[in-house]
Amino acid sequence: MSNRWQEAEQFLRDKDPVLGGLIERYGPCTLSPRKNLFDFLCESIIWQQISIKVAVSIMERFRSLFSKNQAEPEELLNLSNEDLREVGVSQRKIIYLKNLAKKIVDGELDLFRLRELSNEKIEDELLKLKGIGPWTVTMFLIFALNRTNVLPIGDLGIKKAIQIHYNLPELPRPDKIREIARAWHPYESIASWYLWQSLRNKD
Repeated sequence: MSNRWQEAEQFLRDKDPVLGGLIERYGPCTLSPRKNLFDFLCESIIWQQISIKVAVSIMERFRSLFSKNQAEPEELLNLSNEDLREVGVSQRKIIYLKNLAKKIVDGELDLFRLRELSNEKIEDELLKLKGIGPWTVTMFLIFALNRTNVLPIGDLGIKKAIQIHYNLPELPRPDKIREIARAWHPYESIASWYLWQSLRNKD
C-alpha cells in the first residue's frame, strides 16, 4: 500500500504546490483499508450529529459488547435495545444499526461484494439503507475501501481547509472546490486526507 501512496504523493507534489507543502509537513499518507466493513458502517452511524469526544466514548463501549471488540451483524442482532441504550446509542440509531445487521444476515446486503463494485454502484447500494447518507458513503469509500479518487465536496472540514490553504475570502462553493481539485485527479482522496490532517494538526 505504501508504494501506491508514494506515487500519489509525488503526483500531488508535482501538480499542486499547496498539497506539496502539506505532504512535506505531515509526511506519508497512512490511509489503510478497514477489514471489518460492518464495524465501519456502525461507527459512521453512531458518529452522526454528536461531538467527537462523545462519539469516541460511545464507540469504545459499543465495541466492548462484542466478542472480538469489533461489531458483527449476528452478535448485534442478539443484543437487546436496552444493551445498546446503556452504552449510549440512541433509539433512532439502534433502529438503523439493527436494520443494517438484519439486511446482512438475511443476505440482502453483501459487504464483501461491495469491494468489487464501482463507486457509483456502492453509493446506490448503501443509500438504500436507513441512516446512511451521501457523506457516510464518501467516508466509506475513502477510509474503509481506500478508493483513491473520491472528492468529499460537501464536507465542512474540506471546505475550511481549502479556504485556509488556498487563501479564499470565504468557504468555497462546490464549483470552486471542483476547480481546485482538477489538479488532484486521480488522487482526490489522498489530497483530501492531507487537508483533513492540516485541521487536526494545527501548528
